Amino acid sequence: MRILVVGAGVVGLTTAVCLAEAGYDVHVLARDLPLETTSSVAAALWYPYLADPPDRVLSWSKRSLQVFSCIARESPQAGVSLVEGTELLSQPHGDPFWACAVPSFKRLDKPPPPYVDGWSCEAPVIEMPVYLIWLRGRLEAAGGTITRMVLRAMPADAQLVVNCAGLGARHLASDPSVVPVRGQVLRVAQIGVDRWSLDAEGPTYVIPRARDIVLGGTSAEGMWATRPEPGIAADIMKRAIALVPELAGARVLGHRVGLRPVRPSVRLESERLSQGAVVVHCYGHGGAGVTLSWGCAEEVLSMVESSGPAFRHIGP
Repeated sequence: MRILVVGAGVVGLTTAVCLAEAGYDVHVLARDLPLETTSSVAAALWYPYLADPPDRVLSWSKRSLQVFSCIARESPQAGVSLVEGTELLSQPHGDPFWACAVPSFKRLDKPPPPYVDGWSCEAPVIEMPVYLIWLRGRLEAAGGTITRMVLRAMPADAQLVVNCAGLGARHLASDPSVVPVRGQVLRVAQIGVDRWSLDAEGPTYVIPRARDIVLGGTSAEGMWATRPEPGIAADIMKRAIALVPELAGARVLGHRVGLRPVRPSVRLESERLSQGAVVVHCYGHGGAGVTLSWGCAEEVLSMVESSGPAFRHIGP
């Protein structure tokens, strides 16, 4: 069966990999190639953020955590590492809903001032430019392709289309509930930081990678501007230094902005269009595209396999 996947961000690529490695004829169509997508900007700490509903997000996140842990152990070239880190809070808080998915989760006995609560755990950190290239290679090794294409509507020349268009779903799926939440980050030279740190109130985060450290961030709903703003960058740096003082004086390497595709709930369901084609929608992952990617991709594959005969009678 020929399947077209719309979108070459982490969700689209991961879904395409799952389908291609299961033996399907998979082709990705995208306006932006992988290293041009919002996914390439992500600090990419495994962390469920700006995604609902909690029960499904927990299930998808847990599965992705398992897969990323295997990738970290078995494929060092993929850019995935398991890193210890800490989230700090200025107010007492119960365990996060995702804590049960993380075996290493533990609460802090004595959070550092001025914080009063927090927890630590080991979580995957994914170096996105490296990882996206690795995913693309895995797709192509399984016979899949990626083609740059600006679509005005869902393609009608396939037995099945999987819509992983992110913000593009506003147009392609006529879904105005998908809105951008702007996130600005900056990269500084790696100075020996080997733990991730997070203060969710900012949000402020410090995510170490092999050669740099990603500092963030912002969460501005409804903003479409992708040009980094110097004032915001200075504020991010100030907050990051307050969280991790050794960052003071770190050399800035660059600035990026990404637009998270946020929706009231992740949309993962099939739809038969008026012209008869079947589309599996998989978008609206908010700030958790990486975190949900493998769980959602495997659910798409399960939907295709369980409904295969119906899908095979659709299209040319």
